[in-house]
Amino acid sequence: MKPLIATLLIMTILKTAAQDSQATTVKTTFHRETSVSTIIKADPAIIWALLTNASDYPRWNSTVTSIQGNIALGEKIVLKSTLDAKRSFKLKVKGFEPTKRLAWGDGKGLRTYTLRNNGDGTVIFSMHERIGGLMFPMYAKYIPSFDENFNAFAADLKREAELIQSKAN
Repeated sequence: MKPLIATLLIMTILKTAAQDSQATTVKTTFHRETSVSTIIKADPAIIWALLTNASDYPRWNSTVTSIQGNIALGEKIVLKSTLDAKRSFKLKVKGFEPTKRLAWGDGKGLRTYTLRNNGDGTVIFSMHERIGGLMFPMYAKYIPSFDENFNAFAADLKREAELIQSKAN
């Protein structure tokens, strides 16, 4: 009985933390990690469809101006972000577990999206990016903070997924 109570308590804490989460960044000499989480009241398939439809990102996501390519395991995509409108990020899809996990990156970083189905009509969406390497100290000062961008991404995804879910009900 005690393990069950402990598990329920941890799940409640995680749900509460995810619901109110603002992006956080941890910096070290050789890397930087930014994360954000939120609870989305939608079917995981709806969220997954939004995350994997490259051409649709600019319609619902205020942080992405374009994504070219196919978001599938091993595929290469070209992403343009509002963080640096002049730059195109050439990324490879490195993780692809439908309705659970998506990851893409290059030699300097990896961004991972995870979906955890709570079984109650909600999903904990998390986004995490780690950038760095031995040369990171030389270019770190030129990389803008991701915090506001991550907050906007999560809020945009939540809003669009919940809107789609409400139309489906």
